Amino acid sequence: MSDNVVHLHKDTETPATNEGPTLAVVADTPPPPPAPVPLWVRSGRAVKTAVVHERTRTAARAVVRHHMYVLGGTRIVARRTWDGRTASRYERMLRAAEAAGNYEVAAEWEERGQRFRDARHRRRMDLLRSPVDAAKGALVGTGMGIGGLVGLGVVLAIANQDFADVITPLMAVIEFIRLLISIVTIVWGPLVTLGPLLALLGLWAVGRHQQAAPNWALPAKARNGEGEPITPSIVVKALRDLQVPALRNAIKEMGDSGAAMLGPIRIAGCGVEVDVTLPSGVSTIEVQNRRRKLAENLARHEHEVFITIPQAARTVRLWIADSGALDEPIGPSPLTTDETLRADYKTGRAPWGQDLRGDAAALSLYQRHLLITGLSNQGKTAALRALALWLVLDRMVEFRIADLKGAGDWAMFDGLATVLIQGPTDDHVIEATDMLEGGVREMERRLQAPPGTAFPPLILLVDEAQVAFMCPVVDGEKRPYGGSKATSRYFMAARKIHNQGRAVNVLLWQGTQDPTDQNLPKLVREGAHTRASLALGTESQARMALGDKAVDGGAAPNLLRPGLDKGTVVVASDGIPIPAGQASVTVRTHYIDTDTAAEIADRAKALRDGVTTLHVIERGEERDPLADIADVLGDTSRVLTVDVLKRLAALDEGAYGGWSFLDLKRVLEGTGAEPYKSDGRMVVGRDRVHRALAERDETDSASAAE
Repeated sequence: MSDNVVHLHKDTETPATNEGPTLAVVADTPPPPPAPVPLWVRSGRAVKTAVVHERTRTAARAVVRHHMYVLGGTRIVARRTWDGRTASRYERMLRAAEAAGNYEVAAEWEERGQRFRDARHRRRMDLLRSPVDAAKGALVGTGMGIGGLVGLGVVLAIANQDFADVITPLMAVIEFIRLLISIVTIVWGPLVTLGPLLALLGLWAVGRHQQAAPNWALPAKARNGEGEPITPSIVVKALRDLQVPALRNAIKEMGDSGAAMLGPIRIAGCGVEVDVTLPSGVSTIEVQNRRRKLAENLARHEHEVFITIPQAARTVRLWIADSGALDEPIGPSPLTTDETLRADYKTGRAPWGQDLRGDAAALSLYQRHLLITGLSNQGKTAALRALALWLVLDRMVEFRIADLKGAGDWAMFDGLATVLIQGPTDDHVIEATDMLEGGVREMERRLQAPPGTAFPPLILLVDEAQVAFMCPVVDGEKRPYGGSKATSRYFMAARKIHNQGRAVNVLLWQGTQDPTDQNLPKLVREGAHTRASLALGTESQARMALGDKAVDGGAAPNLLRPGLDKGTVVVASDGIPIPAGQASVTVRTHYIDTDTAAEIADRAKALRDGVTTLHVIERGEERDPLADIADVLGDTSRVLTVDVLKRLAALDEGAYGGWSFLDLKRVLEGTGAEPYKSDGRMVVGRDRVHRALAERDETDSASAAE
C-alpha cells in the first residue's frame, strides 16, 4: 500500500462557477523535520540551568558566607579593640541611660568614664618615662648579671684550680643566647607564613559565632531562626524592626544599641520572659498593636508571643514561648489521676489547668459569680464543666443546672443536681428562667434570715445562656423571658442574683458563645467576678468578655487561634494568681471527656446520701393577677400597696412572693385602677379594681362573640 493517501476536498481558493466547487486532489506528505536549535541557544539554556540549580546556589551562598564571616569577624574584633582602648563603651552606656530617662545611671556611667580616662592618662605618662627607667634598669641589671657570672666563675676556678673557669659561666650564657637566636631564625619563616592564616582563621571563627553574614547567605536553619534561643540582641533587633520610627531612632542613638532597654531574660515555663523599658516618645500600645510583626521578628508564630503591661511605667512584658511548645498537650487533670481528691468550696481551689509558665492554675470559686464565653466549639462547656466537677466533690454544694444546648454534656449531673434542664427550645428557656427566679426567692429568704446564719452554697449554672437572652416568648402578663429590659424575666433574675446573691452563697455561673450586646447584656457580663474567654473574633468581643481593663492590660482572647487553641482561656479574676502588674492570665485548661466526667460524677454521688433531680420545674396553676388583687382587697375601700403585696404573697408564695411595688404597678397600669396617693401614702382602690375587672370581662365577652 502506498504511503500517500489521496483526499478529496473543496478547493476554497478556486473561484466559484456555475458548475459548483471544484475538487482538488491533494496527497499528504510527511511533515518537515524541525529546524536544529542553534548552538548559542543550547549553551544559554545550559548556563541558565547551571545558575539556577540548587547546588550552584548553595555553593554560591557558602562562598559568600565564609568570606563575610572573615569581614564580619574583623569588624567585631576591631570594635572590641577600640572599646577596650577608648572610653567609647562608657559613652554608649551614658547615651543609652539618657535616652531611657535614667539620669542617675547616666551620672554613674559618666563617673566611670572619667575614672577610666584618668587611669589611661597615668598609664601614658608612665609609658613616656619607661624608656629611661628601662635603660637604667638594663644597665644596672647587666652590670649585676656580669658581676654575678664573673663571681661564679671565680668560685669555679678556685674549686677546680683552673683559671680558665673564671669565664665559663659567662660563656655558657652567651652560648645559650646564640642557641635562642638559631631557634628563632629557624621558626621565624614558618611563623611569618602561618601567622596571617591563623589570624584569618581566628577572625573567621569570631564571624561564624556571631553569624556575621547576610541573612540570605546563612544556612537554612539559621535563616529561618525557628527555635533559636532568645538573646538580648535578638529582642533588640526585633523591636528595632517593628517599623516604629521613634523606637528605631532611639535604639540607633543608644550607645549600647538598645541593650539598656531590656531587663534580665528569665526562664518562664515553656518560654522566656523579659521586661522592656521603652524610650521616651514610644507608647506601649504601639508595641501591642504590632504583636504579629514582633513575633515574626523573633522567629515565632503570633500565638507564641504574649505582650502584657506590668506596673512599671512605659514598660511592656514579653513572654516568648519555645518554638512549638504551645502546640504540645498538657498533662491530665488531677481530678482524673487522684480518686481521693476532695473539694472545699470556701478554702479550696479548682485545678483548672496550667498557665504559660507551666505552673498549675487553680481557681477559687468562693462567693464569685462566673462568666465564660468564646466562639462555638472552642471548649467552653468542657472548661465550665471541669470547674463544676471539682466543686461537686464538696457534698455541701447544691447545683441547679440548665443546659440550653441539650446535647448531653451535663447528663452526668443527673442524681447530683437538684434541677437539670436540658434542651434548646423556648419551653426550656421558660424552665431555666423559673429556675433562676426560684434562686432569687431562695436568696431573698436567706437575706431575711437572722444575722450569722450559715447557708450552703447554691450554684445556678446556665450553659448557652445566649439562648435565654434571645428568647422571644412573653408570659401572660406581657413580660418577655428574653431581652435586657427592666421587664425581661431572665435578665432581671440574673441581675438580682448578681447584686446580692454572693453574700448568702447563691451564685450564678453562665456560659455563652459569640458575645454581643444583644445576647450578653452589659449589666450581666459586668456582674461576674470571674470572667474567662476562649478564642474570640474581634477586640470588641474581647472587651465584652473580659472588660476594658483586662484588654488594655494586654488580654487578647481575639488573638487565640480558633480550632488550634481549644481549651485555652484568658482569665480576669481575683480568684486566680495573676503576676503583679497584669490584669489577666492565660490558662491552658485540662480537658475531661464525657466518659471520664461521668466517672468523676459517680465519685461525687458516692459522697452524698442521694439527690432527687427535677427535670421539669413545677410552675403551678396559672394565676390571674388582676382577679387575685380584687380578691385580696376584700371589702376595704382602699388598701395600702404594702398590704396588698403581703396579702398576695400569702395567697400564693410561689407566684407573688418576689413581687415588688413595680410589679403591682405594672399589672394595674392602663386599667384605670393604678395605685394613687391617699393621705400621703400609696393605696389601691377596691372600686377601681372591680371596675377594671368588669370592663376586661366585657371586652373579652365581646371579642368572643365576634
